[in-house]
Amino acid sequence: MIQSPLNYTGGKYKLLPQILPYFPKKINTFLDLFCGGCNVGINIVANNYWYNDISEPLISLFSLMKRISSDEFIERVNRVISSYGLSDVKVNGYDYYGCSSADGLSSFNRNPYLKLRNDFNHQMDHNDEYYIKLYVLIVFAFNNQIRFNRNGEFNLPPGKRDFNQKMHDKLKAFIVAIHNQNATFTNFDFTSMDYSDLKSDDFVYADPPYLITCASYNEQDGWNEEKETQLLSILDELSFRGIHFALSNVLESKGTTNKILLNWINNRPDYKLIDLNYTYSNANYQRRNKDIKSREVLIINQ
Repeated sequence: MIQSPLNYTGGKYKLLPQILPYFPKKINTFLDLFCGGCNVGINIVANNYWYNDISEPLISLFSLMKRISSDEFIERVNRVISSYGLSDVKVNGYDYYGCSSADGLSSFNRNPYLKLRNDFNHQMDHNDEYYIKLYVLIVFAFNNQIRFNRNGEFNLPPGKRDFNQKMHDKLKAFIVAIHNQNATFTNFDFTSMDYSDLKSDDFVYADPPYLITCASYNEQDGWNEEKETQLLSILDELSFRGIHFALSNVLESKGTTNKILLNWINNRPDYKLIDLNYTYSNANYQRRNKDIKSREVLIINQ
């Protein structure tokens, strides 16, 4: 399977073996309402792909990957890395930078990373170079994640890794796959989208921010009960029209239940709820959260 080049919070890559068997075998247009890192759509077969997300920088970054070749994108990434004096362990190794794989590269990259971040946040022209810089920031940022503050500034600190061979290979494979898809990228709020052209042979996947959990995508009132209810209503309308959907969500987390979601599924006998088994590979996370139980689910209309 192909993995997104972005470590997007809530990404479904590890859950794909459990999720994909519930998708239709034949799909005309696949619509991902909250595409995030695009881990789902990049691994399914459809005639057309419609990736949507409310994050403009994310969609513009993917659009650039779609528009130029993998070789050109990677060349421009390397050019930014070189111009700012950031590390490149796939060429020089860790010893060259006075660092080790265990300790990471943040001590070496801190100053050039902060310079790049400052230049990015003050660049007024959001051209191709702006989004190349965004990708480089993501690669060198803490946990390779994406986070903007209320002022729209990228605000993550430097991380331990750089554009190593694994990151390089993931990026190249992803861009090649995107070029082989008839894909469209849009930046809409899901409530303002036009669903009227969708037909019974299309398929909608929704992986929204989770109402009862907290993550970077759910900060600053990014998701609330009103939006949760609006999404469920839209899914009902699609189902009424004979359009199949799948909804990823968390039903229970840290002793809290998503009552809106629970009531919704309990009142819809034609919908099917599938419990997903997700095992965190991070041993430190497991130790810190051994008493925390989360019920992640997939809901489909049949």
